[in-house]
Amino acid sequence: MNSALIQLLVLAGIAVFLVLRLRNVLGTRDGYEPPVERQAPASSRQARDFEVIDGGPDPDIADHVDIDSRAGKAFAAMKRIESDFSVTEFSGGARQAYEMILMAFEGDDLETLKSFLSSDVYDSFESVITERQAKGLKVDANFIGVRELKVADAMFDEANNEAEITMKFIGEITSCVKNAEGEVIEGDPAVIKRQKDVWTFARIMGSDDPNWELVATGE
Repeated sequence: MNSALIQLLVLAGIAVFLVLRLRNVLGTRDGYEPPVERQAPASSRQARDFEVIDGGPDPDIADHVDIDSRAGKAFAAMKRIESDFSVTEFSGGARQAYEMILMAFEGDDLETLKSFLSSDVYDSFESVITERQAKGLKVDANFIGVRELKVADAMFDEANNEAEITMKFIGEITSCVKNAEGEVIEGDPAVIKRQKDVWTFARIMGSDDPNWELVATGE
C-alpha cells in the first residue's frame, strides 16, 4: 500500500470522527423547528424596563396642576431658572407660613409679620392690629390645623423672573375676641371654625434671597 493511499484513509477517518462529534454536540433536527429567540441579559432587560424618557411630564408639577395650564407652564419656567425648585416643597413651606402668619396676626406680632409680608400687605395687617389695640381688644386664638391646601394658580414674568404662586387654604382654628376686662365679646373659644384664605406669594427666581413674600390676600 503506497503512502498516498494511507494518507487518504487517515484523512477520511478524521472526517468521520469530526462529523460524529458535531452530531453529539449540536444534535439533529427533524422537520421544521422554530428559531430560538436570543434573550438579552437580565441587566439589559431591566435597564429597558426602567428607562425614563427624557422630556416627559414633570411629576412634581403634574401632581399639583395641569402641565399645559398657565400654572403648569409657569412652574416649568421657574424650574428652568432654579433647577432645584420644587412645587411640593413650596406647598409644605406655604403650609407652615400660613400658620405662622395667621397666628402672628391674631397675636398682634408685628415683628414676625414684617418678615413674611410685602410692604402693602404689612400696612394692611398693621392697621387692623393698631385699631384693635386702640379699642383695648385682644384675640385669643388656637391653630388646629390645615384641612385643605392646594395650588390655585401660578404666574411667571420672564422680563424680571418674578414668580407668583397663589395657594388656597382652609384652616381650622378656635378664636374669640376679649375686651380690656378679659370678657368674651365675640366668638367662642370652645368652637372650632373653618377659615378659607387665598394667598399669593411672590419671589424673584434666581436671586440670592430664598424667601417668598405674601403679596396678596383674599377669600
